[in-house]
Amino acid sequence: MRNTNWPNVYKDLGIKPIINAQSWVTSLGGSIMRPEVIKSIEEASSVFIELEKLNEEAGKFIAKICKSDGALVTNGCASAIVLMSAACLTGTDVEEAKKLPNKEHKRNEILLHKGQRNRYDSSFEIPGSKIVEYTNENLFDKITDKTCAIAYVVAPFFDKGFGMKETIDIAHEKGLYFLVDAAAELPPRENLSKFIELGADGVAFSGGKGIGGPQSTGILAGSKEIIDAAFINSFQNLTPEWSGIGRPMKVSKENVIGLITALKLFIEEDESTEKKLWMGKAETLKEKIDSKKGMVINIEDDYPNRQGPNTVLSFQKENYEGPTTKEIRQFLENGDPQIFVGKHNYDEEINIVVHSLNEFEIDIIAEKLNEIL
Repeated sequence: MRNTNWPNVYKDLGIKPIINAQSWVTSLGGSIMRPEVIKSIEEASSVFIELEKLNEEAGKFIAKICKSDGALVTNGCASAIVLMSAACLTGTDVEEAKKLPNKEHKRNEILLHKGQRNRYDSSFEIPGSKIVEYTNENLFDKITDKTCAIAYVVAPFFDKGFGMKETIDIAHEKGLYFLVDAAAELPPRENLSKFIELGADGVAFSGGKGIGGPQSTGILAGSKEIIDAAFINSFQNLTPEWSGIGRPMKVSKENVIGLITALKLFIEEDESTEKKLWMGKAETLKEKIDSKKGMVINIEDDYPNRQGPNTVLSFQKENYEGPTTKEIRQFLENGDPQIFVGKHNYDEEINIVVHSLNEFEIDIIAEKLNEIL
């Protein structure tokens, strides 16, 4: 095992560390929390507190950063999506909240652009909502008296439809909520408030990706109407005799504090300095990969398709003679250590996300690529 850091807690279970050149993805463990975050989690675990009060103050802190009416710490981004979907169905009506999941609700349809469908969008449907696909050509035809909201997913290589601002305007003109899934869209830090300022009613972020908080945390920021309704349905609503649909989506006091600490550090970080560091890693990796006929190596940083500088290997079908991109990925993932590169990309390319790599890992990736190419 060629890795300088194999923690005993994983070694005891036979779990080997991998090299993450794919990004802060759930399947690879999210992000690496900073020592300050770990310390805050340890401190938070040393006493008892009233969890509802903690969540209230944490929400106020996040709302100030997001420039929103309110906010909740959630059990990951998917939980935030469930809660803002539930909010559209119930408002602050407790009797309606008790009915969830409610597929019979008279306004339970959420529109989502066909080019933004993804394997996580089922979270919108957990409270009983129904996703209805639309395209630019038929959006207005899809809006009916059953429609309660338009959802919008910001992610690499997704169709932007009419664009966020125009879609927000359409939603509000039709009396619909506008909900944003922006799970992995931090950084850039401006996104913390950008979507709210554009007029979104609810925005969901992951807390365990670019922010660097505990992987099982998320953020829901939004209007008072959405946040108050989401609270009714959430686990934070601990006082009633019944439990809302969000009750299983618990966030511990330790994770709440871990997220708040990570968020403080995140907003204090200089983004230009951070970007220069990542660019240096991308350039170093590029220099270490041997050139090959029919292969072009570039550094690309066009957001949102590239979330930070990527070292990108593109293969020209007419000139390239070598392993396919599928074979390259299989070779990297079956090695020791296993190497996982980007999944969101254009055809016939390998994109390497460098932000989480250290010098040792950059050397290994270059060595393995040179070996198979």
